[in-house]
Amino acid sequence: MALDPSTAQARLLVVEDDDTIRETVCEAMAIEDFAVTAAADGQRAWALLQEQSFDLVVLDLMLPGLNGLDLCRRLRNTAHPPLILVVSARDSETDRVLGLEVGADDYLVKPFGLRELVARCRALLRRQRSQEAAAAVLEHQGLSLYPGECRVCRDGIDLKLSPKEYKLLELFMQNPRRVWSRDQLIEHVWGVDYIGDSKTVDVHIRWLREKIEDDPSHPSRLVTVRGFGYRFG
Repeated sequence: MALDPSTAQARLLVVEDDDTIRETVCEAMAIEDFAVTAAADGQRAWALLQEQSFDLVVLDLMLPGLNGLDLCRRLRNTAHPPLILVVSARDSETDRVLGLEVGADDYLVKPFGLRELVARCRALLRRQRSQEAAAAVLEHQGLSLYPGECRVCRDGIDLKLSPKEYKLLELFMQNPRRVWSRDQLIEHVWGVDYIGDSKTVDVHIRWLREKIEDDPSHPSRLVTVRGFGYRFG
C-alpha cells in the first residue's frame, strides 16, 4: 500500500494484550510511516496517554485490568481525546453499538486484514484533518471568515454576503497576496462551464468591497493589480 503523505508520522498507540497481534500490527503500521507506541494492558495505555499525546489509538476491548470500554470512556472525558479505533472479536450489533456509544470513532472486528486496518486508520485521520481545516478561522485586518459556518464578520459584526461574494472572499483569504485573473476567479467560483461575461467578476468584486472595505473607492484589503487581476492582502 502506498504511503499517504496526509497521515505520515501520525502518532499511533496500539493497545493489545495478545503479543503476536500487537507486534504484527505495530510492525505493519511502522512500515506505513506511523509513529507507533504499544501497550499490553489498559493501565499502561492510560499512563502513556497521560504522558504524551497521540493522534489515534487502536484499542482492543478485552484487556486485563482496565478494559477497553472503560479506557474509551476515560479518554472521552479528557480535554483533547485522540481518535479511537476499536478492534474486537465481539462481532454482534450490540457490541458494535456499545463501542461506538462509549466513544469509539470506528469498530473493526477480529480477525481483520492489515490493509483494512491501515485504510481505516488513514480514513479517520484524513476525515479529522479535513474537519479541522474546514473549521479553521481565516482572519485579516478585522475580517473573520468561518468556513464551517459559511459566515463572515467584520470587526465582530456579521456581514450579509451572497454565495458568490462569500466564495470569492474565501478563495482570497485562503490565498493571501496571490494575484487572481478574472478567468481564474471564474473557474474557481463560477465553474469551468460558466459562459457569461467575465466582467461579472468586476461587479462582484465591487459589491464585495462595499461590504469589507472602509473606503471601497480606495480599497486596502482587496486591491486591483493592473493588467493582471485582483489580490487580497
